[in-house]
Amino acid sequence: MSLHSDWLADVRPNPYAEQLSRGYRLLRFAPGLELEYRAYMLRDTLELKRVAVIFALLVWLSFAGVDIWMIEGPLLAALLAIRVGVALLLVVCGRLILSRRHPHLAAPLGIACIGTMGLGAAVIIALAHGQDPSFPYEGLLLVCIAAYFLVGLRLVEAAVTSFLVLLAYGVLEWLGGLAPERLFNNLLFLLAGNLIGAVGCYQLELKSREHFLVDGLLRVLADQDGLTGLHNRRSFYRELGRLWRQAQREERSLALLLCDVDHFKAYNDRYGHQAGDRALQQVGEVLLQAARRPLDMAARLGGEEFAVLLYDIAPDEARQRAEALRQSLEARAIEHAGSSAAAVLTLSVGLCCVRPTAQASVDSLFEHADRALYEAKAFGRNQVVT
Repeated sequence: MSLHSDWLADVRPNPYAEQLSRGYRLLRFAPGLELEYRAYMLRDTLELKRVAVIFALLVWLSFAGVDIWMIEGPLLAALLAIRVGVALLLVVCGRLILSRRHPHLAAPLGIACIGTMGLGAAVIIALAHGQDPSFPYEGLLLVCIAAYFLVGLRLVEAAVTSFLVLLAYGVLEWLGGLAPERLFNNLLFLLAGNLIGAVGCYQLELKSREHFLVDGLLRVLADQDGLTGLHNRRSFYRELGRLWRQAQREERSLALLLCDVDHFKAYNDRYGHQAGDRALQQVGEVLLQAARRPLDMAARLGGEEFAVLLYDIAPDEARQRAEALRQSLEARAIEHAGSSAAAVLTLSVGLCCVRPTAQASVDSLFEHADRALYEAKAFGRNQVVT
């Protein structure tokens, strides 16, 4: 299945686009994305779980009125005790969810609430039918509907919980001696309600997963240069500020490499813009290899201007990395007959390596690297200047 096949072909490869292209009819992503989606669901449904717990508590206690109306004697005391016990559990789970201290427990707590309410309702109904066969059993359907729609559970979690409650109800009614024809009728009604809930929950989760993928893809596209797949200018400056502050805290050094493709206008004039785009893509591949560590980053600042940021690196090593980058592009032997620097496409690189301090600013890092790049271009190009 491909939900967006008409425009995904124009998007550079990334996990979100690939998953959208492959589809997810079985409500399952690739392992890494699946973990990310579940974390997203925990954050996205936390408020829904809080509202659901409060709503469930009010509805659960309101049904005590039905118990008092239809049941009498010692059995009423037992039913009310079950109501109170389940209500106390809902209060405990609700406090844990509302506290925000254990967000990873939100889904298990939601399952515990639904499961306990379902089992409690099944026990109450089975016991009440021993005294009054007309006691309503339809409340179980409300529990199932809550599992599918009000607690923010995934389909598998909601379906397993609901069908276990349904199974428990059937066993309890059978042990209580409910007439087979009535038990069959009740189970068929509850099963049909569960199937309707499951279909609705499937559609909701399908759309939730689509929203997650599209949202992730838009975030990637907002920070990514469409031609090379590197960070774009906006993303680069944002990350540069963040890494500058982190380097200050951790007392680490930063190296900034500003790169300019030599005589690129002449390349475009001679070989055409499509060839120029392919050349820039190869430059992007070279820079991406140079920024392969987790906190390194490579960006296209615009046109033929690029930048590489290297985190926690000594000046000598930064110089070696910059020279290796320059040589890597030269080794690709992209013909450039219009260049006075070499017969192939080359880079000029300006390098600045500093350890950020409270007195210095991130602008100074950029200014020094820019000055070094100017010198590299002024003194013959195809070289690294520190």
